[in-house]
Amino acid sequence: MTGFVPVMWSVWGVLVILLIVVNLYQSRLARDEEDQIFLGEGFTEERSAQAAIAAKVAKVQPFKRIALGLLGAMTLFVVGYYLFDIFRQFK
Repeated sequence: MTGFVPVMWSVWGVLVILLIVVNLYQSRLARDEEDQIFLGEGFTEERSAQAAIAAKVAKVQPFKRIALGLLGAMTLFVVGYYLFDIFRQFK
């Protein structure tokens, strides 16, 4: 069972790094996105550029949710493993 713990922590670490990379990529994409913009009729290029940025950010969102869900599940697994180990030692 001693070989299982390093693998478990390695998987958790990889998932943390994956979530950090996805967050950095999404923030890099969204750095030029405006929260609120008022454009007249002649600013179609700016409107299309903002729409393209929003579309790219929206494409990344499912990957971010999946990475966050996997990390949460793995965190619960790690906590559960150690709780199980504590209860097993007190029997």
